[in-house]
Amino acid sequence: MRQNKKLIQTLIFPAFLPLFLLFSCKTKDKHATQNAPLSTAVETEVVHPDTIAKEVSVSGNIEGNTTVRLSFMVGGKINYISNKEGENITKGQMIASLDPTNYSIAKGTADVQVSTATDEFNRLNILHDRGSLSESDFSKVGFNLQQAKLQQRLQQKNLSDTRLYSPISGVLLKKQTEIGEIVGVGTPLFVIADIRKVKVLAYVPESELHEVKIGQISKINISSLDKVFTGKVIEVGSAADATSRAFTIKIELDNPASLIRPGMIAEAKIATTEKKQMILLPAECVQQDLANQSYVFVLDKTQNKVFKRRISLGNMFNNKIEIISGLINGEVVVTSGQKRLSDGSSISITNK
Repeated sequence: MRQNKKLIQTLIFPAFLPLFLLFSCKTKDKHATQNAPLSTAVETEVVHPDTIAKEVSVSGNIEGNTTVRLSFMVGGKINYISNKEGENITKGQMIASLDPTNYSIAKGTADVQVSTATDEFNRLNILHDRGSLSESDFSKVGFNLQQAKLQQRLQQKNLSDTRLYSPISGVLLKKQTEIGEIVGVGTPLFVIADIRKVKVLAYVPESELHEVKIGQISKINISSLDKVFTGKVIEVGSAADATSRAFTIKIELDNPASLIRPGMIAEAKIATTEKKQMILLPAECVQQDLANQSYVFVLDKTQNKVFKRRISLGNMFNNKIEIISGLINGEVVVTSGQKRLSDGSSISITNK
C-alpha cells in the first residue's frame, strides 16, 4: 500500500505543478496591479517666452468732458428748480430762479430816479441854452442823470441774475439745494457735465511716465458696464503729485449713448512701442495654497510625476497671466486637470 501511495504522489504532483505555478503568478500580478499608483489624465503646455508689446496699466475715475459748477450772483430765496439729478440739460435752459420781489422793487425805484433826473436835466438844459445856468451847475445835473442810469442798469442786472441758466448741454450731476432755501452769493448749487465725450483721470508712476505720450491709444475697461472702450491720451501732466510722486494723465473717449457717467471707475491699458519677452500661461492653471501663495504643477519627465512649484505673478494679458519668476524655458506645466492632482501625482498626458 505504501508503495502504491508513493507511486501515486510521484505521478500526480508533477502534473499539477505547472497549474500551481500559473495560479501563483497570476495572483502576484493581480496584487502588483492593485498596488501600482494610478495616473491622472491631464493636459500640459511647454513653457516658452512670448514677445508682446508692453502696456502701461492705470486705474482712474471718469469725469465729464466739460464740467461746470453753477451758483447765483445774487442772494435770495429759491422759488424754482427745473430738473432732478441725472436728467439732461440743454444749453441756455433756465435751471433755477430766486424770488425776484426785492429786486423788482429796486429796479422800479431806479426807474423813478432815472425819470426824475431826466426831467430835471431837460428843464435845466433849456436854462443852460439861454445862458441862465452856469456850466458847473449844468454838469452836476448831467452827472446825476448818468448816475441814475447806471444804478438802473445795476438793478436790471440784479433782477436778471435771479434766473440761473446753463452755459452747456449735459447732465445735471448734483443739485445741492431745494425750493424755499435761502442761498448766498457764489454758493455752488448745481453741477452740470457734458458727457458726449468723457475723460479718464488717472495717475502714472514716475518710472513709467516716459512710456506715455499724447495720442497713444488705450483700451479702457469699465467693470460696472462690463464693456471695453477705446480712448486716446490727450494730456500728460508735467508736475508730479507731492505725496504719491505720480503724474496725472487724461484719456478721452466717445460716449454717444451716455452710458458712461462721471464717477465710474475705469481700468486703462495704454499700448507702448516697447516690446518685451515674458512667460504667459492660462490663468486657470494657476492655483492658490493655504498660505495664499500661487503655484502650478510642473512635470518631472524622468518619473512621469508632477510637483508643486511656487510662482510670482504679473499682469493679465487677454486670458493669460504673466509669470515673473518660478519657471524657466522648456519646462512642462499642467494646464488642465490640475484640480485632481497633489504633490507627486503620477499623470498621463492627453494633449489634443
